[in-house]
Amino acid sequence: MPGPGFNEADLQQMQELGITELQVHQQIAHFLKPSVFIKLNRPCTLGDGIVAIGSPEKEKYLQLQAQAAAAGRFCKFVPASGAATRMFQLIHQIQDSFGENLEEISQRAADGDATARDFFQFIERIRLFPFYTDLKEIMARDGLSLDEIIDQGQFKILFQYLLSDRGLNYASLPKGLLKFHCYFDGCRTSFEEHLCEGAHFLGEQGGTCRIHFTVSPEHEERFHQLVQAVKSFYEEKLGTRFEIEFSSQNRSTDTIAVDADNQPFRDKNGRLLFRPGGHGALLKNLSDLKSDLVFIKNIDNVAPDHLKESTFLWNKILGGYLVDLQQGVHHWLRVLGDSVSEDLLSTVGEFCSHHLFVTLPDSYQFWSDQDRRAYLLKKLRRPIRVCGMVPNTGEPGGGPFWVEEPDKSQSLQIVEKAQVDLSDPGQKAIWQAATHFNPVNLVCALRDENGNPFDLPQYVDQDACFISEKSKDGRVLKALELPGLWNGSMADWITVFVEVPGSTFNPVKTIADLLRPEHQPKL
Repeated sequence: MPGPGFNEADLQQMQELGITELQVHQQIAHFLKPSVFIKLNRPCTLGDGIVAIGSPEKEKYLQLQAQAAAAGRFCKFVPASGAATRMFQLIHQIQDSFGENLEEISQRAADGDATARDFFQFIERIRLFPFYTDLKEIMARDGLSLDEIIDQGQFKILFQYLLSDRGLNYASLPKGLLKFHCYFDGCRTSFEEHLCEGAHFLGEQGGTCRIHFTVSPEHEERFHQLVQAVKSFYEEKLGTRFEIEFSSQNRSTDTIAVDADNQPFRDKNGRLLFRPGGHGALLKNLSDLKSDLVFIKNIDNVAPDHLKESTFLWNKILGGYLVDLQQGVHHWLRVLGDSVSEDLLSTVGEFCSHHLFVTLPDSYQFWSDQDRRAYLLKKLRRPIRVCGMVPNTGEPGGGPFWVEEPDKSQSLQIVEKAQVDLSDPGQKAIWQAATHFNPVNLVCALRDENGNPFDLPQYVDQDACFISEKSKDGRVLKALELPGLWNGSMADWITVFVEVPGSTFNPVKTIADLLRPEHQPKL
């Protein structure tokens, strides 16, 4: 029978999505709770939560990574589902504010308006964008000259051909299908750049490069078409074999929306509104891989070929560091499984503290040997992630921090701004003191010492949800995002932060980013 607030049609809708009524009630309960903020203890810095790898160690890690790659242990996981709408926010702002009034835009730019200034840069340098030739050709098919359109200031037509299905339809496509870089033999999408990047540290010397992309169902066919068009070319060019897989965010990870009174939101047809649960929902996709060692990197963080060497080198180092760490963890798990002594517990405790950054509770010293052994086993038998961190240069996003846990211990966490109570002066000061930034460049170990895949949902901080305000049919609603993939979803993983150079971080968040020197062809 339906529970309070739900009818038979609601229950049928939940069943079709693979969501239980209990899950829906649990989701609604999150809207009723007061905000749960993480308590920062201090930012992670070099020597205090962030590891700096010296030259002598690099060779060891490079060798370990090469051995694991040759054994086929690595794959790459790339979240590529999101539409590129935010990339073109500048254009939408210009259209909404100025239309085609070039004189007004010019005056605003002269007065220091950043949006107007960026717009002029977009127009003046449009020939430098990797999509310029495609845009010019598709307009020419309709008898239009892109150069004349620009000279005449008919920007509305230009935008229609760039953003809508009248032309390239870029505003509706995911970033993975957008062209990012140009070369002598053509221009590449960010999807293709991930193939080229992965081949150099996953499929060297004629090996196999396995890459898994998460995509939206409505775009999957376009990705398959792109694979068919370019796979053979890159296999021959790079001397590797690609195994490319796709998955979509499972509808069972959708979350219910509520209205301003925290009641289930219903659309104009009376149906409950369920929304995608954010990138934290991709934990299920990652778990379903049942892989051994997995690199995770965002779709928009790619460099052109002449800047890729740093990325190749440091991904190999991170991979080797993970293999070394995993070997140590598995060794001590086996030893602790056979015997226990005061000396052994002390040695394993030091390993956990010095290599895994585990802080022991204040009462730990008073525990029995068996309780300490059980605690150490629990801390060792977890998924592992090694996260590259770049020096903070003011990019928007999260970073590495020491976080205070309920048992008074501390843990290493990647923290987003929304997770911190910035109304607290002390917490705000810690946030602002961060020295490093999270570029989302992780390599993870997802199997235990016996080779069994971890049950990843067991290690999620379920309270690390995000609530945001959206709208539907002209009405305000509240949306619930699941704990972020590299935030709350990995909160209870073994976590190590390693400093990597800023040259490994080349994001494309806005259309203007493609004009940065690091995304332009080498002269």
